[in-house]
Amino acid sequence: MSRDILIEPLTAEAFAPFGNVIAAVGKSTMMINRGMCGRHHDLAQLDFAGPDGAGPGGRAGISLFTGTPYKLPLILEMVERHPLGSQAFLPMSQNPFLVIVAPDETGIPGLPKAFLTEPGQGVNYHRNVWHGVLTPLDYPTTFAVVDRIGNGENLEEYWFETPHTVRPRRKPLV
Repeated sequence: MSRDILIEPLTAEAFAPFGNVIAAVGKSTMMINRGMCGRHHDLAQLDFAGPDGAGPGGRAGISLFTGTPYKLPLILEMVERHPLGSQAFLPMSQNPFLVIVAPDETGIPGLPKAFLTEPGQGVNYHRNVWHGVLTPLDYPTTFAVVDRIGNGENLEEYWFETPHTVRPRRKPLV
């Protein structure tokens, strides 16, 4: 038996305990390049400190991930976190994707939440936030990923004793 998690729209306010929503809206824009380019400045708080806020540190790296789409309902059996650095996912298309996060409850994940991005939104998970795996829904999607590169163990997985089922809030129109 599993527990149901209903998908919510991704908003900056609802996602704030877990990280940053990255989108070219809601922040003032600096015009650069002689007024020909708008810079949406400083949209995520990157953090590459160690688990105690100090070492071993690391550096920012940019990678490309290409995710295979998942189908809903989704059985959520595992979440992961990165104790040594934040992790940002920026889709390189307008395809929405599923974002799953969970609060930390004394070292293990609490009740997960699921969000659906709007086209053009990305996310930055704060360091040490429990989150699901990369989850495109309708199409294979490539993401630019900004995360920590460096020494030290930066991946922790948690497998739920009872899985969760992630479902749309409403049934889609056919």
